[in-house]
Amino acid sequence: MPAFDYSASTDPIRADLADEHRRAWRHIAAAGTWLTGAERVAVADETRRARECALCAERKLALSPFAVEGEHDGAGTLPAAMVDEIHRVTTDAKRLTRAWFDSLIAGGLAVERYVEALGVAVLVISIDEFHHAMGLPPEPLPQPEPGEPSRRRPAGVEKGSAWVPMLDPKKADPADRAIVAGPGGRSAEVLRALSLVPEEVRAWVELSSAQYLTPEKMAGMKTDRALDRSQIELVAGRVSALNECFY
Repeated sequence: MPAFDYSASTDPIRADLADEHRRAWRHIAAAGTWLTGAERVAVADETRRARECALCAERKLALSPFAVEGEHDGAGTLPAAMVDEIHRVTTDAKRLTRAWFDSLIAGGLAVERYVEALGVAVLVISIDEFHHAMGLPPEPLPQPEPGEPSRRRPAGVEKGSAWVPMLDPKKADPADRAIVAGPGGRSAEVLRALSLVPEEVRAWVELSSAQYLTPEKMAGMKTDRALDRSQIELVAGRVSALNECFY
């Protein structure tokens, strides 16, 4: 059976969604900017393990997640700091703190690898939640592809406006500027969040364009979806509120 075969679904699923989900899986399996394919698939695996992690469950119930010590139920293939990043982002993102982030970086987790791992986790969470909503089992994770990371740090990165460095659209190369500028050339903070690793922004935008709207269509009220724009935003706003979304 091919990856993301939705033919057996009791509800019709658009072909472009299956195409984008396959593309995201290929993206995860390939060597990235700062992580190998094997590390990226390991990040995807930890994203799923976090949901069954006993330590994460205990921290979720605690008044402060930082009051509970212990070890994550991880696979043991990634550094402990990256495992902690992935598990906390997956299970309790609304209670992350700057002090926690700083401790990971001070402990040796490169900020570029932090951002790339976050980008992979976001893709997996988005697709897994789609499957959950449709009553489908999770797709098996892809096999990692060989190759070395490109280690490309984009021009025009600035510090200070967020926990992680982000692209300044005015200083970025044209190809990178296009992915963070947003409709009409306006800088969009939600697009800049992963911009230290531009390929992760591109991957997120491509998936979001299929599961939500393209950046261009976000600027208007017309859509080609079964729901109109006001209905889409009602659902999106309710989900964001339930998730206590920062943005």
